[in-house]
Amino acid sequence: MRLYLVGYMGSGKSTLGRSLARISGWHFIDLDKYIEERHCRTVPQIFAEEGEAAFREKERKALEEVSEFDNVVVATGGGAPCFFENMELMNRTGITIFLDIHPEVLAHRLIKSKTERPLIKGKSPEELSVFISENLQKRRPYYEQSKIRITKPEMGPEFILKQITDMVF
Repeated sequence: MRLYLVGYMGSGKSTLGRSLARISGWHFIDLDKYIEERHCRTVPQIFAEEGEAAFREKERKALEEVSEFDNVVVATGGGAPCFFENMELMNRTGITIFLDIHPEVLAHRLIKSKTERPLIKGKSPEELSVFISENLQKRRPYYEQSKIRITKPEMGPEFILKQITDMVF
């Protein structure tokens, strides 16, 4: 069994994923960290040195690898579902969960975040809000292919695990 968390950057995929893994006793994989370990460079370094297209190819290969692991919770990168046939792969090999968070909440979280994110680097708060809204609209059709949609992840991992259990069993 595999759980894939999808959603825009800042939606809480990694935070929720760690909690889900702890409660379920499964392993947690942050796909971006997995890529960084495999390539001995950070995601921002890969973007800067090779460009987004090369990063997306590495991301696709990493997703194919983790799709063969058992009993894992995978926090994908925000763009992962939107390239190649990644969303189809995740739906075929596990349960996809879309963390659907309002763009204003995402902008607030991302402004406060200490994580370097190449796609929003250097944007003012106003530019960031516009960018998120526009980009989220493009990505939403991919995210909405998820088997489960969560609009209030603050309800906690126990609630989400119950929804998954009810759906699967």
